[in-house]
Amino acid sequence: MRKITKDEALEYHSRGRKGKIEVVSTKPCRTQEDLSLAYTPGVAEPCLEIAEDPEKVYDYTAKGNLVAVISNGTAVLGLGNIGPLAGKPVMEGKGVLFKRFADIDVFDIEIAQEDPQKVIETVAAIAPTFGGINLEDIKSPECFVIEEELKKRLQIPVFHDDQHGTAIISAAALLNALEIAGKKIDEVKVVFVGAGASAIACAKLYLSYGVRKENLRLVDKTGVIHTGRKDLNPYKAQFALETKERTLSDALAGADVFVGLSTKGIVKGDMLKAMNRDPIVFALANPDPEISPEEAKAARPDVIMATGRSDYPNQINNVLAFPGVFAGAFDAGATSITENMKLAAAAALGDVVADTLAPDHIVPSPFDPRVAPAG
Repeated sequence: MRKITKDEALEYHSRGRKGKIEVVSTKPCRTQEDLSLAYTPGVAEPCLEIAEDPEKVYDYTAKGNLVAVISNGTAVLGLGNIGPLAGKPVMEGKGVLFKRFADIDVFDIEIAQEDPQKVIETVAAIAPTFGGINLEDIKSPECFVIEEELKKRLQIPVFHDDQHGTAIISAAALLNALEIAGKKIDEVKVVFVGAGASAIACAKLYLSYGVRKENLRLVDKTGVIHTGRKDLNPYKAQFALETKERTLSDALAGADVFVGLSTKGIVKGDMLKAMNRDPIVFALANPDPEISPEEAKAARPDVIMATGRSDYPNQINNVLAFPGVFAGAFDAGATSITENMKLAAAAALGDVVADTLAPDHIVPSPFDPRVAPAG
């Protein structure tokens, strides 16, 4: 796929009806009778039914197929804290993806608030409208607090896509890459650069799949997360190890897997030369990866490479996970999204390409019709 230009992107978003989404009625409203059914007096009947039995809201309203995509714009893509207004195009984009890949409707909601407790109160207050909450582009560590509290308070699925969507699809890619490389998950050394929401969620899911904690390294802006550091929040501290490794280069020595969830260009080809045979490199920073596929392959022709971009093979993109995860939760009437559900989704997504597995095909295309049911 060719690279999209700035002018093309801006024209796409501004032509015709501005933005990318609209609200469409699912019932006719062409006659006086239709109007009487859609609104007063007919609308009183479902209102009374729901007042008597709240569960009937799923029979008479769109709640059961409606997701709130919510952000405060503090960690938008690889663009940082650009605010709720600047993050709105991304949230509209999530609405497009939910509709296209799982036929789920979305209201995007941008909150002008960085205080995590106020975000929690805002989301909890509007939750009755929705069948599920998709948190998006909220910076770490506040995102952990927000998700954990909302999961406790709400009886509908709450899913922070930057954490769990990334974890699910990258785990699927990891399982398939290890299959190609002929390596066992309990023997490989895995290095993460970036220790925010995505990295921590991925690390947790990798551990659930069998990566050993002593073989896992997280590297943040300061360096390797180790037990001697005094600057770690509780979310990072759970991954601290006793090790003499201090830098990303130190950590990559003898590593089998690199997962980048940080910023562009921080990995150089020479750094990959110290990795083991058939290195697995997931450079997932968006819009530009930690190392380009061209540079990685020049340094390590045996590399199994993935990025977050659609113009390279092996795009590890959350769109492979979140539509199907919510669709499955809605179909099952689930009130939460559990660790077992995430494990099952990752395994199922990996299986989609089991018959065509290759170094440049470790994950399916979002347009593969098998993806959403697998998620």
